[in-house]
Amino acid sequence: MSEDRRILLVDDEPGIRTTLSISLMDMGYDVATAESGEKALEMFDADNPPIVLTDIKMPGIDGIELLRKLKSRNPHAEVIMITGHGDMELAIESLKNEATDFITKPIRDDVLEIALKRANDRIAMRRRLQEYTENLEEMVREKSEKLVKAERLLALDQAVEGLSSAIWGLAGEIDGDLKCFNELPCFVSLHSRDLKVLAINELYRERLGDRVGADSWSAYAGKSGDPAHCPVGRTFENERGRRQEEIIRQNGDEIPVIVHTAPIRNTDGRVELVIEIAADVTQFNRLQDELQAVRRKYRLLFDEVPCYISVQDRNLKVTETNRRFKEDFGEGEGEYCYNIYKGRTDPCVDCPVMDSFADGRSHSREAVVRSRDGEQINVLIWTAPLKNAAGEITHVMEMSTNITQLHKLRDQLSDLGLLIGTISHGIKGMLTGLDGGVYLLNRGFARDDREMMEEGWDTVKLMIERIRSMILDILYYAKERDLNWEQVDVLSFVSDVAETFAPKIGEEDIRFETDFDDSLGEFEIDPGVVRSALISILENAMDACVEDKEKATHTIRFAAHPDDTDDGAVVFTITDDGIGMDKEALDALFTLFFSMKGQKGTGLGLFVSKKIINQHGGTIQVSSEPGEGSTFTIRLPEELPASAKGEAG
Repeated sequence: MSEDRRILLVDDEPGIRTTLSISLMDMGYDVATAESGEKALEMFDADNPPIVLTDIKMPGIDGIELLRKLKSRNPHAEVIMITGHGDMELAIESLKNEATDFITKPIRDDVLEIALKRANDRIAMRRRLQEYTENLEEMVREKSEKLVKAERLLALDQAVEGLSSAIWGLAGEIDGDLKCFNELPCFVSLHSRDLKVLAINELYRERLGDRVGADSWSAYAGKSGDPAHCPVGRTFENERGRRQEEIIRQNGDEIPVIVHTAPIRNTDGRVELVIEIAADVTQFNRLQDELQAVRRKYRLLFDEVPCYISVQDRNLKVTETNRRFKEDFGEGEGEYCYNIYKGRTDPCVDCPVMDSFADGRSHSREAVVRSRDGEQINVLIWTAPLKNAAGEITHVMEMSTNITQLHKLRDQLSDLGLLIGTISHGIKGMLTGLDGGVYLLNRGFARDDREMMEEGWDTVKLMIERIRSMILDILYYAKERDLNWEQVDVLSFVSDVAETFAPKIGEEDIRFETDFDDSLGEFEIDPGVVRSALISILENAMDACVEDKEKATHTIRFAAHPDDTDDGAVVFTITDDGIGMDKEALDALFTLFFSMKGQKGTGLGLFVSKKIINQHGGTIQVSSEPGEGSTFTIRLPEELPASAKGEAG
């Protein structure tokens, strides 16, 4: 199936529509444009393009409302939002409404191509799932038809008893042929009480020869004149119909058959004749073998498909699952799907399986489910109804593809957008401060004013240090590097950290106290990154004190001592009596981009500090009360875990 390259571009600014149309056409897209949300809905209803690229802020129907309306018309539509740097909240809102992606102005061609590739990948994934479902349904239908045909052969024994009375009525007219049975695809013969063949049908004569007058057992391999060895003889003995498997001789070959016999009684109720019908099961056995082979292939395909597959009945109870499903969710058979996926006791809202039972069509959804290990998995669900020979829907097959990595990529792109915006504001403030310092330097040189030159140089150094700190945080956030660890003397290390931090307090009215236990030994750390983490926490304590205008003086206390509960660990505490934090701030303290410093902070420092501590196998805990200050407790093991050293587990 060829790729659908249609795209609808929606923006109220003519210049943007023109520029983007040119870029999109260069990428090979068939572009239609709309100047408003109202016009876009008309064009979407008329043409239903697979991708829509729309601005968020527009008069009338804005981008968010347009997104909701498009998704209500076609949940599979891929909608990419265009936003400005100041519209990050709207961009996040659009992702919550199932937007495919968002890109910021000014729009770069490479960013646009990445967003469009993601949209086309999602479209291709849905198309492959639909094609697979359709092929699987056709294969099940074909094999079901063959199975029905084979089972009809076994239904002969249900009809034989009913034929006996009719045969008796015809017995008086027998002349060696059972012409009324010539159309049956089996061997039919009529036998007398002295175990002689009285009449046969045409197929019997063609395949086994004219055995009229022969012994009733003569057609069977290994049978003798003993009535107990002959199906007809045993029927005369016990006067009841029989069903058994036998082997018939045919020109030196042996044919496996299923033999049905039925007694034919006269008007006095005495058994006078026996009719014998033998069905050649060679073809049936071949069909059974073929069916088993197809079932094995189907099972192999069912198990090897790289997605979760389950078959559910009308009560949403799972009747069959594939290997991938069993690995992540357990056996599942006999359990309710909503209990397996979400631990619920009642069905989920907007269940696609229930929708397929209701209208007989395939449905798709995105959902978050829980594996048996408690891991949350984002899945794209596709359902297909399964019907019986009468066309009734008896089960629904549900296929779910794990798209967790796609969601993580989307979240990372969202974080990256927020990071860029936050860093832009932070760098702008630092550059402004740097310009101020340079200005003071230049004025000091011009006036030969040493005091002004020193003030300007101090400002320049401060801004350079802040820029350096931000760049290091960004690099650590962007890629977790291997630790360059070594055996370090703890007392020397914390003393070095204190000496590095002490000058930063500068002219602030803050007292800096240290309390280091002399019994501290050595531990394994990457001294550069741990030093950066501790100084970041100390700077946070300093900022909390500076922000507190209620107290005349403040104190920051930095302590280190062996862990009383674990001989193999070191505990650091950093305590301040600054502004403190409420519970909401504490819960979000180590969240990416969270900052209580407004324009002065990037929200990266404490996030990266926690990441460093965790990478060393340590922990960090915080206690705080508004107006009372905060205490950070950092625990680091004396010996790095093997995973942090890069050793095989």
